[in-house]
Amino acid sequence: MSEAMTISVLGAGSWGTAVADLLGRNGHGVVLWCRDPGMARHMESSGRNPRYLRDLLLSPNVRVTSDLSEALGASDLTVVAVPAQGVRELLRSSRSACASPRRWLNLAKGIEISTGHLLHRVFEEESPGNRYSVLSGPSHAEEVALGLPTAVVIASEDPQEAVLWQGLVNSSRFRVYGSSDVTGVELGGAVKNVIAIACGMARAMRMGDNSVSALATRGLAEISRLALRMGADPLTLSGLAGIGDLMATCFSSNSRNLKLGMLIGSGMGLDQAKAELGQVAEGAFTAQAIRSHAAWWGIDMPICEGVYRVLFEGEVPRRLMEELLCREPKMESLT
Repeated sequence: MSEAMTISVLGAGSWGTAVADLLGRNGHGVVLWCRDPGMARHMESSGRNPRYLRDLLLSPNVRVTSDLSEALGASDLTVVAVPAQGVRELLRSSRSACASPRRWLNLAKGIEISTGHLLHRVFEEESPGNRYSVLSGPSHAEEVALGLPTAVVIASEDPQEAVLWQGLVNSSRFRVYGSSDVTGVELGGAVKNVIAIACGMARAMRMGDNSVSALATRGLAEISRLALRMGADPLTLSGLAGIGDLMATCFSSNSRNLKLGMLIGSGMGLDQAKAELGQVAEGAFTAQAIRSHAAWWGIDMPICEGVYRVLFEGEVPRRLMEELLCREPKMESLT
């Protein structure tokens, strides 16, 4: 663990709240930005988030504010913990609120659907010249908040940045590995959400553990093929940001995307399922972006394509599963 620092965390959802608490318990001073002024006041006075992780009593080292300028002014070390589709807007607001240089750590997992960009591209466009790292891996906020053992990876093109954030975040209950493969880590964190939706559909239709395991494994092959074409190291997908995150998302009861798939598989439409879920499930957005990427690169991604058709074109989930099983037999390959 590194010496005590002051760190800004932008976003007071479940993941932002859990990471702010983790950093506070590591001895760092944390300024947690919450968009909702009323919610921020409640958190500051009570030490609890009224919407997410309600049983968590925040570290006394965490201070909560709804003033973005105040949060950004506290430190150049800045953690972004908002949904992927809100990252660009937040970066623009941050630039207006405080123009000083930043050292970003991104926690969001997804692909921007309006551009198809991975999130490091969004940071490059909206915060040029600033240093960027991304954290990913099997890390449900509910378990991190309970102090259950967790391992993740932080990737940065600058090895010193990865080491810096490793030292700040790592603890006896939260082990952090380093990587230089930003693209691979981001792809693993984003696309596994689409695969988890397919696994949720299979679960809802009581298709058994064999089918869910097959979907997860063949989903890993789809992610690896795309990663290879986009210049990432396919071996990254064998680690925490790939198979590790995929397993947690496809098999855990804490997985929002698995829950979304189960609701869809039980007969709900997308809008109804999202309302029932009550939280953002990034896989629905990512399915749109991945379809475009697969077409652009000429990559066969039948599971991701099928999830897109179910979510946005009215395909029946059971028919999708039948189509996947009826594909022409071939030799197994993970790339």
